[in-house]
Amino acid sequence: MTSEQEIILHDATFNLKVKTYIFIVVLVTLIFSVIGLVLVPFWIFGIGQWLSNKFFKTLKCRLTNKNLQFSKGFIVNIEKTIPLENIQDLSFIGGPILRYFGLTLIKVETAGGGGSHHSNNIMSMLGINNAEEFKVEILIQREKVINSKYNRNTVNKTSTNDNQLLLDIKQELIAIKEILSTK
Repeated sequence: MTSEQEIILHDATFNLKVKTYIFIVVLVTLIFSVIGLVLVPFWIFGIGQWLSNKFFKTLKCRLTNKNLQFSKGFIVNIEKTIPLENIQDLSFIGGPILRYFGLTLIKVETAGGGGSHHSNNIMSMLGINNAEEFKVEILIQREKVINSKYNRNTVNKTSTNDNQLLLDIKQELIAIKEILSTK
């Protein structure tokens, strides 16, 4: 394998409830805007479902051995590719509406870019299935990229065992969380 080759590690899938979430959020926005009140019937009786479905089909997220790639939108298409070594923070956001729909928002903050456009350093991914596992995969691959970039030979045979142990612990915690949430 050459250093130029990029390998796809994970193509994320999205929860179908994202469509309903988008439909409801836009509907509420239309209701609270004066001009939007005129559009509410059109949104409810057809256009809303169609646009929400179209938007959902444009969602793509891919983890490669070097980058995190995300794209969305069909009117205004947004595509972002973030080198893994530039990721500074991965966080979950889950307000009451997101929790109601069983969705998670993963917010990725990156290094660099200074200046007044802080939003250029943030990428938000809504409704990725198995978001916690995806986050762990990103962090593990990020560590590998950083170690290889700075020629850190601290990775040994036990690190893969440690990673597997951490994944096993994470799976147990997720199972406990699900049990607690059903009570």
